Amino acid sequence: MEEPAERLSSDRVELRRWRMTDLDALEQAIYESQDHLVPWMPWAATHDRQQTIEFLTRSHDEWETRQAFGYAITCSATVIGSCGLHRRIGAGGLEIGYWIHPGWTGRGLVTMAVSGLVSQGFQLAGIDRLEIHHDAANSASGAVARRLGFTEIERVRVPEGPCAPGEVGVDVVWRMTEDR
Repeated sequence: MEEPAERLSSDRVELRRWRMTDLDALEQAIYESQDHLVPWMPWAATHDRQQTIEFLTRSHDEWETRQAFGYAITCSATVIGSCGLHRRIGAGGLEIGYWIHPGWTGRGLVTMAVSGLVSQGFQLAGIDRLEIHHDAANSASGAVARRLGFTEIERVRVPEGPCAPGEVGVDVVWRMTEDR
């Protein structure tokens, strides 16, 4: 398969490809999540509407060039977060990224969303591994990887140090291979 499905359902969440008509819903989700995102996502501290427009434009372009496949995480048609498959870890691999609105945490929804990405990721031609990278201080991201059966393969000190205020500057890398 050249690209994943544009819509994925996983129990209580639906993932769908980002579109420009999501601008207001995504803006609201980011605004309401800002305190939750700032410790881990450098872009969140200076977020503005123009950045959201650029994100949605880039998401469209990256999907078309098959460099990344970005999805809105939705529940009952409400945008509650974002996730995606990204070609930034070399040939044969995809990195999975995700965030969710703090009002929706603790329900297993990110785990469900990432599970859908895992299924689709391994259906793509030439993909033999998936990875999740997060700062060592972000235990919630590590818990998602652990629940889904990823294996922690390394911890790497980031040469430039922490990028966001909640980080300690150590990247944790989790991997799942096609044969698992």
